[in-house]
Amino acid sequence: MSDADALSKHTPMMQQYLRIKAEYPQTLLLYRMGDFYELFYDDAERAAGLLDITLTRRGESAGEPIPMAGIPVHTLESYLARLLKLGESAAICEQTGQVGENKGPVQREVVRIVTPGTVTEDALLEARQVNRMVAVCPAACAAVRGRNEGYGIASLEFASGRFRVLEVADATELEAELARLDPVECLVPDPAPAIPGIEAWAPRHHADWHFDAISAKRTLTRHFGTTDLAGFGCDDLVLGLAAAGALLAYVQAQHRGNLAHITGLGREHRGQMLMLDPATRRNLELTRTLSGERRGSLFDLLDTSRTPMGARLLSQWLHQPLADRALLRERQQGIATLLDHAAEQGLREALTGMADVERIVSRISLGSARPRDLVALQAALERLPGLHAALEPAAGEADTLAALRDELAPETELSETLARALVDEPPIRVTDGGLIRPGFDPELDRLRDLEHNADGFLRDLEAREREATGIATLKVAYNRVHGYYVEVGRSRSEELPGRFMRRQTLKNAERYTTEELKRFEDEILSAREQALARERQLFDDLLAGLQGRADRLRAIADAVARLDVLATLAERARRLDWSRPELVPETGVHIEQGRHPVVEASLDTPFVANDTRLDPESRRLLVITGPNMGGKSTYMRQTALIVLLACMGSFVPADVARIGPVDRIFTRIGASDDLTSGRSTFMVEMTEAASILHNAGERSLVLMDEIGRGTSTFDGLALALACAERLARENRALTLFATHYFELTALAEREPAVANIHTDAVEHGHDIVFLHQVREGPANQSYGLQVASLAGVPADVLQRARTHLADLESRARDSDSPQLGLFPPEPPAPAAPEEPAPPAPEVPEPARDVARALAELDPDGLTPREALDALYRLKDTLERGVAE
Repeated sequence: MSDADALSKHTPMMQQYLRIKAEYPQTLLLYRMGDFYELFYDDAERAAGLLDITLTRRGESAGEPIPMAGIPVHTLESYLARLLKLGESAAICEQTGQVGENKGPVQREVVRIVTPGTVTEDALLEARQVNRMVAVCPAACAAVRGRNEGYGIASLEFASGRFRVLEVADATELEAELARLDPVECLVPDPAPAIPGIEAWAPRHHADWHFDAISAKRTLTRHFGTTDLAGFGCDDLVLGLAAAGALLAYVQAQHRGNLAHITGLGREHRGQMLMLDPATRRNLELTRTLSGERRGSLFDLLDTSRTPMGARLLSQWLHQPLADRALLRERQQGIATLLDHAAEQGLREALTGMADVERIVSRISLGSARPRDLVALQAALERLPGLHAALEPAAGEADTLAALRDELAPETELSETLARALVDEPPIRVTDGGLIRPGFDPELDRLRDLEHNADGFLRDLEAREREATGIATLKVAYNRVHGYYVEVGRSRSEELPGRFMRRQTLKNAERYTTEELKRFEDEILSAREQALARERQLFDDLLAGLQGRADRLRAIADAVARLDVLATLAERARRLDWSRPELVPETGVHIEQGRHPVVEASLDTPFVANDTRLDPESRRLLVITGPNMGGKSTYMRQTALIVLLACMGSFVPADVARIGPVDRIFTRIGASDDLTSGRSTFMVEMTEAASILHNAGERSLVLMDEIGRGTSTFDGLALALACAERLARENRALTLFATHYFELTALAEREPAVANIHTDAVEHGHDIVFLHQVREGPANQSYGLQVASLAGVPADVLQRARTHLADLESRARDSDSPQLGLFPPEPPAPAAPEEPAPPAPEVPEPARDVARALAELDPDGLTPREALDALYRLKDTLERGVAE
C-alpha cells in the first residue's frame, strides 16, 4: 500500500496532522487545537512520560484508536522549559487560517521549532548559565577532503549570537574542549565515522553533506555577506569551517527567520588558554561538586555578580583560564584599582537588578523582542550615566577600566525615546495593546479617544439631533445585532428629515441611521483594531531603530558584563582576604599561606594555611604522605585552584603567590566505577593516569592522589613508583603526588628533584588529632586504625585489627618471605617416625660470614639507601667465596 493510500484511510484532520508530522519525525509536534496543543500517537505516549501529563484516546482513525495528550496554550512555556531540560525539541504547529475559511480542517503550519540550543526567551533559559550548541566535524568525514586526522569544532551561543570556531588534533583534545564548552546540543555528521566519547553529549545526527567544506563556506559567506572568511581570521580552518557551516545551516533550518544577531565568527586558539581535561574540571569542582550540585562549587563561591551577563562571563573566565600574561595583568590591575578606590561596592549597587541586555539585544535583532524587553533595556540605559561617572576616578589608573568607561558612555537620546514611547508596565505581548505611552503618537491618541469616549460622542449626537428635529424622545443607542441607530416613536417618524435612513421597524418605533452615525460606527468599531495595528507599527518602528543600533548595544552589554566580573572579583578579594598573585616568567609555583577557597568558606573555625613550593630543579615532584583525613587532597586541590584563579585574572587565597607559566593542569583524584562504559574503579584510575603520563609537560601542574590503590599491594606500589619516576624524569611536570605507599618516600633519595612532605597529626592513646599542617619530610605512620575509630567501626573489630596488625608487623620482621599471608600459618602436623637423618653438610665459610652479617643488621633502623648498600656487601661476600 502506498503512503497516499495509507493516509487516505485517516480522517481529514489526522491526514493533516500526519502530513505535518512527517516533516518532523524526530521532533515532538505540538498541534494547536483551540485552547490546547495536542500530541498524537507516539508523540503523545512519549510526552505523557516526559511531562507527567494524562494519556487519553481521541476517537478512531483508520480503524484504530488515537493516543492523545495535550497541554493548555497558556502553559506552553513552562512545558517547553521542561522538555528542553530533558534535551528534547518541539515543533509548534499553529492555526494559521480561520474556521470555516476552507473546506476541511482549519489551515495549520509549523511556525517555530524549539531546540535546547536555539531558544532565546528568558522563561526557557537559565539566566546565569551559558546555553551553547556545538558541531563536530572529524577529518575522517567523507565530506572533508585532504585531512586524515583532527576535528573541527564550532560553537554558538544562540541567545547572544556569539559564534566561535577552532580545530583540535585528536580525540583527547576534543574531549577536553567539549567539557569546556559543555553544550546543550551537539551535531555530528550522518553517516559519520566513530567519534570517541561523543555519545556522552547525546549528539544529533545531521546530514553529512552539510559538513562539506565548500558548501559550508558558501553558507557562511552568504550569511555574513562576504566573499571569503579571511576577515574573521579563520580562512585556513577547513575542518572548523565545515563544522561552523553545518551548525549555521542547522540553526537557519530550525529558527526559520533572520539571524541578524550572529554578526561574526571568532577563532579560538588553544595555545592562548590554560588547558583542563574533563577529569580536572570535575575533580576541582569548578561549577559542580562531585555529587553534581552547584552549591559548594568554586563558581558558587565566586558568583556574587549583579547581572546575568556578568555571571555567564565569570563562568567563562573560570572555565577558560588564560596563558596570556598581558591580559591577566590587565584584569588584575582593574581589580586592584577598584579596591584602591573602594569603588567596587558603588558599582555593584548600580549594577544590581540590571536587565540582561545581551539577550535582549539578540531578541531585538531576531525581531522577537517583547514590550517588556524594551522597557528593561530603557531602564538599563538609564544607569549608564551613573556607571560612567563612578568609573571616572579609577579609569586613569587602569587601561581596562578606562576602556569600560568609554564603552559605557550615556545613550541619552535613545533612553529618552524609549521612555517617551513605552508605558512603565507594558503587557507581555504586543497584541494585548496598551504598551505605547499616551502623548507619543497623535493618531494612536485619536483612535484611543474614539474607543474610550464613544459614550460622550453619542450623548452629544443625541442632544444635537433632538434640538435639530424638535423630537424630545429621540434617542441614540446600540445593540450587537444592528449596531448604532437613532430611534423615535412611530407617530413622530414622519417629522424626520430625509437625511435619516430607515434601518428597522418595530411595533411602536422606527430605527434610523445617518451618514454621521455610520461614519462614527465604522470608526468606533474598528478603532480598537486600528489602535492595535498602530501600536504594532510603532513598536516595529522602535525595533527597527534599535536594530540599527545593535552593535552599540552589544558593546554596552559586553562592557557591563566585564565590569560586573571585575567588581565581583574585587568584592571577593576584599571579603575573603585574597591577595594579588605575581605572574613570574620562571617555571614554578611558590605559595605562602595558601588556603582552599571553598573549604575555608565552609568552616566555622580558622582554616590552617600551608605553603607550597615547586620548582623544576630541586622540588619538581613532592611525595605527600600522611593519614587519611589529614588534608592531603585539600592541600593538593588548593594549590591547583590558586594557580587556576591566578590564570583567570583573579586574586587568590594566599598571603603570597608567585606563579610561573602553566600550560595545563591535570588531576587524578578519587575514582569510581564507570558502569555505563563497563570500567572498574581501577580502570578509570589507570585511564586518567595514562592521559597524564602521555600529555603532561614541563609547564604542567599535575595532581596524583593514591595512584595504584585499586589493585593488589605490590602491583599498586610498582605502578605508583613507576608513574612517579616517569613524571619526575621524563615528563618533568610540577607534581603533587599523594600516596599511602611509604616505600615511595625513598624516591627522594634517588631523584634530585623529588622531595617529601607530609600532613601532620598527633596521637593520644587510641585517638588522633589532625593538625592539617604540611611539614617537610615523610610521615612516620598512617593512623589507619585511628581513622577507622573516628568513622565508627565497632570497638571489638578495632581491637582484633590491632591484634592482627601486631602479628603482621612481627612476622614482617621475622620472615624472609617477599609477601606475607593474611592469616598465620597453621601448626604442622605431627611428623611420622623417620629414619635418622644424614649428617648436615658443612656450611661454607662465605655463607657463615653472610649469616653473621645478617644477624648484626637492624632492618628497622636502616634507611633505604643503607639497606641497599648492605645487600650489595652481602652479595660481594658470597661472590668472593664462590670465586675462592
